[in-house]
Amino acid sequence: MTFGIDPNEVVLTGENPFIRLAHSPDGELTTRTSLWKVIFSPHGSGNVLFIVSTLTDAIPRIYADNIQVARWFQRDIAKLQYEPFGDEQLEIIDAEFDAHGDIRDYWTETISSEEDEILMTWYDIKEPHIIDYPPHSRPGRPHGVYACMIPTAGAQITINGERAEGETFLVDQYSNSLATSSLAFSESWVVERS
Repeated sequence: MTFGIDPNEVVLTGENPFIRLAHSPDGELTTRTSLWKVIFSPHGSGNVLFIVSTLTDAIPRIYADNIQVARWFQRDIAKLQYEPFGDEQLEIIDAEFDAHGDIRDYWTETISSEEDEILMTWYDIKEPHIIDYPPHSRPGRPHGVYACMIPTAGAQITINGERAEGETFLVDQYSNSLATSSLAFSESWVVERS
């Protein structure tokens, strides 16, 4: 290995902010989202939002501006994170993606389709830190992940103006470094070279 160069194959790089809401720290999730803002992948760049919530009647939805990126994500990554998101019978809803905010205070992602406007907002921003998981370092996960994680003590999501139930939580044992909702920026996924 050349010093400073990871020997693994890069399969994607981009951002992966997510929101997970519940009524209590150990309670069942009322909303689960995973937003992917992909710069590089085998199918180019694109944006994909995976969401399941009380606002979607607990039915998973997928919004995207690149259907090939969305389907690849389902097969390669999403099903490992939350199996229902890997169902390729789910419709891919065409959407536009935008973001704004000041990362020191809040960040908002807007996902707009013909029928829905989804606003995802993170606030009460905590100190960033880097995660470093080499390939196969987590059970059942062949991918390695490197990212700048920015945990947030506050997050909310609305669909067409209706706010999702529940709240986000900092993880007790790592209160300033892990949260159930985070901004995951500069995220790269790798696999071992064959």
